[in-house]
Amino acid sequence: MTVRVVTPVRVTAAGVGVLGAALLGGCATGDTGTADSGGGSPSHADGSYTAEGSYATPESVETVTVTVTLEGDIVTAVEVVGEPTNAESQRYQAEFIGGIAAEVVGKDIDEVSVSRVAGSSLTSGGFRQALDQIKADSAA
Repeated sequence: MTVRVVTPVRVTAAGVGVLGAALLGGCATGDTGTADSGGGSPSHADGSYTAEGSYATPESVETVTVTVTLEGDIVTAVEVVGEPTNAESQRYQAEFIGGIAAEVVGKDIDEVSVSRVAGSSLTSGGFRQALDQIKADSAA
């Protein structure tokens, strides 16, 4: 069984207004840095990156495939695909996949920390392993 969840980020007019005000505010104070909080260049190249992570259960070793889309170091979309080998893993992966977007979309990739999502702590291990590879692959 393959379970897919893709969560795009939508920017509303209010969000654009807030961003515009923040940028204009920076101009008014003479700030010449970028719009990110560190004032420097992003540490990860924009784009979509895919990696696999695995984790052990009492019955098997499971794998998840993670795709993350980055824009200015911010996770704008995440997709996790699992291919569970048993019913229990299927249930936990589905719960994890259903809840992961809320945990990572809109956050700086270097600040994403996932230990337990929707009751699934083992799937989180596979996700973290894949995310570490994505961080290495996207390093600018």
